[in-house]
Amino acid sequence: MSARWDGITRAESLLGGAVRIRHEVADAAKRYDWPELLALLSANPALINATRPGGHALYTPLHQAAHGNAPVEVVERLVAMSAWRTLRNAQGETPRDVALWRGHGRLLEVLTPVYQHDVPLGRLAAMQAHLHAVIRERVEELVTRHALRLPELEPLLEMEEAAMWFAVPGMYGGFNITLEGSGEKAHLVSESWCRVVGGSGERHEIDAEGSRLVAVGFV
Repeated sequence: MSARWDGITRAESLLGGAVRIRHEVADAAKRYDWPELLALLSANPALINATRPGGHALYTPLHQAAHGNAPVEVVERLVAMSAWRTLRNAQGETPRDVALWRGHGRLLEVLTPVYQHDVPLGRLAAMQAHLHAVIRERVEELVTRHALRLPELEPLLEMEEAAMWFAVPGMYGGFNITLEGSGEKAHLVSESWCRVVGGSGERHEIDAEGSRLVAVGFV
């Protein structure tokens, strides 16, 4: 199964129970209650890279662990649960960056990303911009209404299977994004669909130069 990009930023995009559990995860992380945080994430693994609904700092549980100088074994557990070490907060900081400025040197090694794929970051950034254009072309109104955080590609470099699913509220579907190739040949394949509309599938190939619609109607 692909990893999930959590683009939710507003509580209004969720049902009440889902809002509550996200706040519980964020609260446990913020007060450095590591046993409670790990218990909540074990029960709700899809929230491992989520941020607080309505929050502005965009701290994930791993950012808070870096901020609070969590025990190394807690950070290792979060990473084992697929917390992304390349995910950035609102200030553009990775968890390692947070640990560094907080002076938590013992966490730097475990928070250093381990890349599984070799893609120049400049090429990755160009592909990300073209991906965002593809998403906005298809669901601009939903992106704006829900203030969605669009997928960032650097976490793909951490994954053995470099793929993520981006669910879009109100679309009844979303975008499956896969990184293929490496180096200057790296490119993305984006497949999007609405599961309640037959023939809605669109497949785009995306590289540093732009995007191309290569198939339609496959879902």
